[in-house]
Amino acid sequence: MLTRQDIVDLLTTTPFEDVLRESDRTRKGCCGDEVHLRGIVEFSNVCVRTCSYCGLRGPNRRLQRYRMSPDEIVDAAKAVRAKGLRTIVLQSGEDPRTELTELCDVIRRIKAETDLAITLSIGLRTPEEYRCLREAGADRYLIKEETFDGSLYARLHAGLPLVPRVIALSNLKRIGYETGGGIIVGLPGQTAESVADSLIHARDLALDMYAIGPFVPHPDTPLADHPTASIEQTLRTIAVARIILGDVHIPATTALQAIHPRGWELGLLAGANVIMSLETPAIYREDYSIYPNPGRADADDRRAEKIFDAIRRAGRRVGVGPGSSMKLDHEIVADGGEYIEDDTAYHRIEELLNATPNGVFRVSA
Repeated sequence: MLTRQDIVDLLTTTPFEDVLRESDRTRKGCCGDEVHLRGIVEFSNVCVRTCSYCGLRGPNRRLQRYRMSPDEIVDAAKAVRAKGLRTIVLQSGEDPRTELTELCDVIRRIKAETDLAITLSIGLRTPEEYRCLREAGADRYLIKEETFDGSLYARLHAGLPLVPRVIALSNLKRIGYETGGGIIVGLPGQTAESVADSLIHARDLALDMYAIGPFVPHPDTPLADHPTASIEQTLRTIAVARIILGDVHIPATTALQAIHPRGWELGLLAGANVIMSLETPAIYREDYSIYPNPGRADADDRRAEKIFDAIRRAGRRVGVGPGSSMKLDHEIVADGGEYIEDDTAYHRIEELLNATPNGVFRVSA
């Protein structure tokens, strides 16, 4: 098992080509060539948190707030299934006024009217609330800690402690959820050691999903002037996460696509095996503004075209089924198909990054 220093070395000094080669080998053995698509519906942008990097933060008065009605959420879920997707991610800000009974009813309706797997990403709740949501039919729960460095977390979250999020992930596993966490690369004050600690925590907790996205500054936050994360370091972190965590689902995030026109493809080449497809109704999309993302305005067919192009260019194929935790099935066998061996993925990443100034696409405000 790799030590903390081994992981720090992979994140900093090991040649990226070597990291990519090992990540690709691990991804091929654990995940095969399937890329699972998740339909994400952002049903509320109301949030009481004051996270210094997020445009949904409560003090942001420039944002038009919304909450989708139960019927709107269920209709959106039906639309997700009609497109052939098998998982819906119901995401919101941390909104304590979202009624538990109402959300449980929505989950039961989605389960009754579709065969979708349901992932929740709604922040901290009590163990009893987690249990009620699970009994209603929720399958998975995401709680991103953003960093496993307690002092850095407190600085970014108005002094709030990290511990409740760590405890929540443990509680969710005990209740029976497939669980996911994740980090943001490029936060001010972040170190390779804190990233390594985050990956070790995810490994120790045996998480089923882990998201790694770049920091993208939002103009209406205290970190508006902090630079966009290096896409190269974000890709390296994805690759190291694949090596360390093995059989987890790792998304090529929408934030990657926001800072590079072929971000999904780059993420897949680095070791990701999931893409989140934005399925929030068009009338709400612009108001779910965690970070500036020009792609949010894409028409549905244009977004789908970009996703399928990314999968094809990476030499992968769309997965079948709901893409459940790989820890539930240890008999997964990589199934041949077109595959690009060894360092080809590295050279393709290098080629794509060299085609852009400094390897980074700047995000317009």
